[in-house]
This record gives sequence, structure tokens and C-alpha cells, in this order.
Amino acid sequence: MQSSPAAVSPGIEAFIRELPKVELHVHLEGSMQPATLLDLAAKHRVTSVPDSLEGVRDWYEFRDFPHFIEVYLTSLETLCDEEDFARLTADVAARLAAQNVRYAELHVSLYAHLMRGIPAGVVFEGIEHARREAEREHGIRMRWVPDFPGDYGVETGEQTLDAVLKDGPASVIGFGVGSVEVSRAPFADLFARARAAGLHSLPHAGENGGPERIREALDLLGAERIGHGIDCMRDPALVDRLRETGVPLDVCPTSNLCTGAIERIERHPLPRMLRAGLTVSLNSDDPPMFGTDLLNEYRVAHRLGLGAAELTDLARNGVVASYLDGSVERALLAEIDEVLERWSGQ
Repeated sequence: MQSSPAAVSPGIEAFIRELPKVELHVHLEGSMQPATLLDLAAKHRVTSVPDSLEGVRDWYEFRDFPHFIEVYLTSLETLCDEEDFARLTADVAARLAAQNVRYAELHVSLYAHLMRGIPAGVVFEGIEHARREAEREHGIRMRWVPDFPGDYGVETGEQTLDAVLKDGPASVIGFGVGSVEVSRAPFADLFARARAAGLHSLPHAGENGGPERIREALDLLGAERIGHGIDCMRDPALVDRLRETGVPLDVCPTSNLCTGAIERIERHPLPRMLRAGLTVSLNSDDPPMFGTDLLNEYRVAHRLGLGAAELTDLARNGVVASYLDGSVERALLAEIDEVLERWSGQ
């Protein structure tokens, strides 16, 4: 089940749009828009994609998780050369910038390209070219978090990390694991190697795998931030630990609804997580494939009962949880506070 775009008052809508934002949990490939997919499919003669924009949009409509995976994997087939990766990245950057996103850390499904015979250098050259252009054109900063599907096994992660260490640019700031929430224990040595190489540990955990996956990510992978993490609310001791340590959680409400992690958007634990003192940021995950974007996630948060001050807290949390340079972080936090101050003074 997919939530419809949330409606808010014109005043809150203007506030959300004006609020400077960061996005810490968004997948580059999962951000491919239907028009981009249609163009790339035509370029590479990928016949499994519908041949009209309306058809692609209908096909993108979330139905269930297997269908989402089908769409995601098929979209990957259209990414073959540096130009394709640059095109995708430029489109994603422009859309983020239009939402007043100033900084984003994007997950890159690197193994999915390696397994198709696409060299890591091709991927990185393409996305890096577009990243530099986007910073000049839009002022948005972007960094990369290559990841691998945990259910494919340790060797998959080893191949991904080897490619990152060989060809990854300085803009690669972290390493992650996603897909089906299998036990994170087998990846302990892999993540130790990634951390030793200077990469931040940014695994997915606790969307639907239970609190134990979060504990494994913390204890065995040295997680510095948790992708999703909503299952922590099932374990009061874990909530206490996360609050005391300040480990941030990247929360994606619409995604959680689509994947079945929650039954109804009204039951999302986001407000309870904030009341518990957890460091939570808002994110869109795979926005066009889940029918959302970051602006809509803020609308959803407002629909869940969060006012301007709480929305500002979410924006601040995202900045604090990011790997922005200190001076840029301080300036962005000050700008966020100024927006709230103007809003409060109206």
C-alpha cells in the first residue's frame, strides 16, 4: 500500500520549502525518474521497459515489494556508460536542489553494476562528473555511500569494497549494506576493513528485521548511523542506548509504508522516536518508485502531528548526523534557525 501525497496548509508548505535540508538516505539508482528511464531504455534498446512515458509512470506505481525490485533491477539495465551515470546524477541533483536540499549522501548500488560487468571506474567517473557540475550549477554538495545486498553474501561485499578502495574518489565517505535484512554478523570483518580504510559504517538495519539487526549493526559493524532503524521502538533498552550514544537514525516514512514495515502511515513511530530523544532525520529512500520526495516526507511528518519546531528539529538532526565540514555545518544550522525564527515571528 502506498500513501497519497500529503496535503498541508499553504503556510506550512511555504515553510517546508524554505527550510534548508539534507538527505542522508536516498539511493541514486532508486531516484531515476520515469523520463530518464525511458530515454536510457531507448538508447540501449532495453525492451523490458514500457515504451511510453505514461506506461513507465504506471509501471513505477508501487504495487508490492517484488514489483518494486523488478522495477529497480530493470532500471539498472539502462545504466551502461559514463554518460548514463552522469545523466542520472545530474537529474537527481537538480531535483534535490529544487527542494532546497543543500547536501546529500547518496547510496550507490555498486555491486549491481559490477555484476553486470560495468567497471567501478565507469560508475565513479560518471557520477563524479555530474557531482562537480551540480555543485557549480546548483550549489548542492553530494557524497557517495557504495553498498551491497546483504542477502548476496560476504563475497559480494568484499568485491564491492575492493572496487571502492581501488577506484573510489575522495567523495566516497561511507560503506553500507542493504536489501533483505539478513544477519549482519558475517560482515563484521568486512566492515572493520572498511573502517580501517577511513570509510564510515552506514548500514541499513531495523526496518523490518527487528531490534537485533540494529544491535548487530552497532556491536559488529561499528555503525555510526543506522539506515531506517524504526524497529528500535520495540526494545526500550535499545532506545535508551541510542539516545545516550546519539547514534542517528535515517527514517523514511513513505518507504516504510510501501515495504510493509508499517501498516498505516498514521502508525509510523516517528513522533514517538522524537519524544524518546532519538536523533532522527527525514529521508526519501527511493523517491519516484515510492511516489514521494523529501518535501513530501516533511509533509507526512506534519500530518503525523509535528509542527514547525519539530520539523526544524528534523532538519537540524540531518545536518548534525551528516559528514558535512564543520564550518559548512555551522552555517547551515544557523540558516535553519533563521527560517524558524522568521516563521515564528509571523
